[in-house]
Formats: sequence, C-alpha cells, structure tokens
Amino acid sequence: MARASEPLFRRVSIGERESQHALEQGRVARINRLREIGLNKTSLANLLCHYRSLERANLIREGYLLKSAPDKGLAMIQPSQRTASGNALLEQAKDVLYGLLFGDRHTNTEFARVQREMLAVTVPRAKAAALQFMQAASEVNVAGTWQDPDSVSHDVQADNILIEVEYGEINEEWIGDGIVSTLRLINNLEVNEQILYARMTNIEQSTLVD
Repeated sequence: MARASEPLFRRVSIGERESQHALEQGRVARINRLREIGLNKTSLANLLCHYRSLERANLIREGYLLKSAPDKGLAMIQPSQRTASGNALLEQAKDVLYGLLFGDRHTNTEFARVQREMLAVTVPRAKAAALQFMQAASEVNVAGTWQDPDSVSHDVQADNILIEVEYGEINEEWIGDGIVSTLRLINNLEVNEQILYARMTNIEQSTLVD
C-alpha cells in the first residue's frame, strides 16, 4: 500500500507527452517506409550487397559523410555532418534493422522465421538515442571494461546501456547477417564508436509458431 505522502499516479508532463507523440509518429512513418521496401530475402540480399561496401572511407568518398565528421570513438555524428543522401541512407538502415527485428505481414516483411534469437548491443548511454527506434527492447545498465590501445576512447567504467532484443531467424541465417550490416552502417553514420559491441545468441531450440 502506498504511503499517504506518495501519489498513486504520476502526472505526465507536456514534454513527455510530446516526446511520446513524436516517437509514435516516427514509428508510423517507419512502418510506411518499410511497406514500400517490401523486405524479403531478395530485397535484403540487394541491400546487404550495397551496405557491406560502405566502410567509413567509402562513405566519405561516395558523398554520404563529410570529412569534418568526428573521428571514430569520439562524439556522435550529427545530421549536419552527413549529406542529404547520408541522412537518407541512415534512415533506410534503421528501417531495415527495424524490419529485420520486428517486421511481419503488417510491414510488408516476408521471412519464414523458424528460430528464436537474442540480439544484445552495448552502447554508451550518451549515444543510446541513436537506437531509440528499437522498441520492444530491454535495457540494462552496464559499466565498460575496454581500454583503447590507441588511447582515443577508453571504455573503462564508462556509463553504457545493454540493449537486448528478441527476434526470429530464418534457416539461411540472413537475418543475423542483415543485423550486423545495418548496425555497422548505423555506427559509421551516427553512433561513431570504434567498436560497437553486438552479440547474437540462440535462446530457444523450439521453432516459432504463428
């Protein structure tokens, strides 16, 4: 039972309501863009062929990322440090990652998911907003333990968040490949860590059922 001095319900501020509304609008827009992509094995293969070639140097050379962007391991890359095509590519990578994790018939995503997997991503708390679109995720506070040999961005006792998301894999294991490729691109275009830690594990032997 709550004490007399404790309110039973917390009043939601105008700022919180506006933030929730913006998140919902962003989710609806992402779903609409996913429907246009029509994510399946064929479209995923074509996207990954493009994404895999886009390391940091290629992103700059091909006009997605400006040379003024901070070195890896430093601050997040801001929209003004990407070109218009770079911002569009980042948005697409997030859309595809969302589809790989949560996509179904509602988003015009067609994968025969047969195995349950768990994605765990460790990201600095200050940069976690870049992955805020990954709804249905659990967040755990963790302290960093990695020390950069180049002394650019030590992670010892850093304030990190572990984001865990359950998703469905297909027989060919292309979903995991797609997750790695999209996370790498998101890191190179926005998060900007020297190493973005991501781990995928099999969490259940039984198959998924509709």
